[in-house]
Amino acid sequence: MNELFMKYRNSQQITQAVLSATSDAGIEGIKVTRLMVKSNLSYNRLGTFINKLTSSGLINEIDFDGKNTYIITEKGRMFLQEYEKFSDLAGSFGLEL
Repeated sequence: MNELFMKYRNSQQITQAVLSATSDAGIEGIKVTRLMVKSNLSYNRLGTFINKLTSSGLINEIDFDGKNTYIITEKGRMFLQEYEKFSDLAGSFGLEL
C-alpha cells in the first residue's frame, strides 16, 4: 500500500501533493476532480488548499470550457523544487518532513 495512505499528512506534504499534481498536468492544467484524486483530498479540503495556493501565487485558476482548471505558476515550480530539495536533505539525516 502507498505510504501516503497509511499516515496523516501535514499541510506541507499536502501542498507538495497538490503542486506536484498540478505540475504533472502541464500547460493544459488539471480540473478539480482529477486534482482531488491525484492529491487524495476531499472537495472541501482541496478547496482550502486551492485558496491558499492561488492567493500565494503558486497556482492559477483558469476557466476552461466552463470548468475551473488549475495550472502551476513559475513561483509554484520554484517552491516545489526547493521543497523537494529540502525534503531530500532532511531524509538524508533520517528526518521526515
